[in-house]
Amino acid sequence: MHIAADELDLAIQIVRRHVPATPQYRWTMLEEVAGSRVTVKHENHTPVGAFKVRGGLVYFDRLVRERPEVTGVVSATRGNHGQSLAFAGRVAQRSVTIFVPHGNSVEKNAAMRALGATVIEHGDDFQAAREASVEYAAEHGLEPVPPFHRDLVLGVATYAKELFDATADDPIDTIYVPIGMGSGANAIIGVRDLLGLSTEVVGVVSDRADATKRSFEAGEVRTTPSADTFVDGVATRSPDPESIAGIIGGAARVISVSDDAVAEAMRIVFRTTHNVAESAGAIALAGLLSESPAGREAHRAFVLCGGNVDSDQFATVLAGETPVAK
Repeated sequence: MHIAADELDLAIQIVRRHVPATPQYRWTMLEEVAGSRVTVKHENHTPVGAFKVRGGLVYFDRLVRERPEVTGVVSATRGNHGQSLAFAGRVAQRSVTIFVPHGNSVEKNAAMRALGATVIEHGDDFQAAREASVEYAAEHGLEPVPPFHRDLVLGVATYAKELFDATADDPIDTIYVPIGMGSGANAIIGVRDLLGLSTEVVGVVSDRADATKRSFEAGEVRTTPSADTFVDGVATRSPDPESIAGIIGGAARVISVSDDAVAEAMRIVFRTTHNVAESAGAIALAGLLSESPAGREAHRAFVLCGGNVDSDQFATVLAGETPVAK
């Protein structure tokens, strides 16, 4: 997805009203595990504990300016997209209704409700919840917010700009990013291209939800019958065509990792940085660790996209186990 300098500057202005720039650190013990230099972009440090809040703010800013007659929106999520819309909807004074699948994160559901959203449980996975949300929007005269949209990508692109600016004197060779519906990957690709950098972008998915990897390799959208992974933020079985086109056009590769590898990455993040990473927040590190660096001086990075993990699931992970998909 092409991102122009002026629209990125506007997105930064919008996001900065509510979200300060998040840090990016190099952690010595983590680098010892990785065998290379590693910069971590800490999107777990936003006001909702995840990167998505940036996109919601930009989406609602345009809605209020260009579609003031819209009184509320409806969308579907496994958690962070919903918190983003709830946070931004409260700022914009618009109602937000969020559909989640049965068995969704209890604490993410509670966070969305605390931000003022109405949360409706429907279906067994994200795709079922998404389809129901579109029907609900039509029935109630509300605006359906898709999981992938240009304004969402523009908002997310603000973290990519922060990261690339902070590492301008020591450019990143390879950056690993989790892929759910693809706003993060498309944002990083768009900002990288805008800045004229040569950084490789590597998407990371679960081997239990690898529709994006299959789509990347086929050169067109491929779906899967299930997305049976505990990594809820990447549990996608029907990718967005526009998102896939952007990833095909700009990513070096898309790789998959096991749920066991993700659980271990969550433990590594906690042990080496004392940050809490949700499963999707750690999957990019799992991808990084699955590939050998081009020497210890290689500069690699990954996006810790969120830290919103249920306490019981995190206890399971810290006990050395891998959670079962819900």
